[in-house]
Amino acid sequence: MRPLKLVVTGPVGAGKSSFVRALSETEAVDTEAPATEDIGKDHTTVALDFGTLTLDGQPIHLFGTPGQDRFDFMWEVLCEGALGLITLVAGDRPADFPQARRILEFITSRTPVPFLVGVTRQDLPRVWDPEDVADYFGLPPQQVVGLNATRSTSSLQALIRLLEVIESPGFHSQTPAVSQRSSS
Repeated sequence: MRPLKLVVTGPVGAGKSSFVRALSETEAVDTEAPATEDIGKDHTTVALDFGTLTLDGQPIHLFGTPGQDRFDFMWEVLCEGALGLITLVAGDRPADFPQARRILEFITSRTPVPFLVGVTRQDLPRVWDPEDVADYFGLPPQQVVGLNATRSTSSLQALIRLLEVIESPGFHSQTPAVSQRSSS
């Protein structure tokens, strides 16, 4: 059976590497390197994260993208042939929402792919609710989910929701609506 290719993207620190590690049944491959600029953490993904899992007998390959704009060429490379996309955004960092929107629009304008927005850090106080993030992105509420990317159960629920979106005829290639809402 041919593996399904799913991609996880989003800004720096959104939880992409954690998401892939939480779900992978094999040791996740990552390409982290010391950060050469101030991005709020010591290391960053410079090419990809990769993990594998099997869901109901179906093999799945998870690819995590780098979050920095300077690696945007990898976004296109990794999304080629993808069945679906999860764009993660840290729910406690609304200043990152415009960057998440830019990444999502960049990818979906080049690779029409069903997608889901995942709002991470739902275990923390003062985090945006998925419904409010859906409003910000101009998406139907069922296309945005809350999760904790470090927990396999929570990440798996988001992955299952993406697979449901992929199978739903109304969600293919919807791009986020342009919103004038401030992220502050």
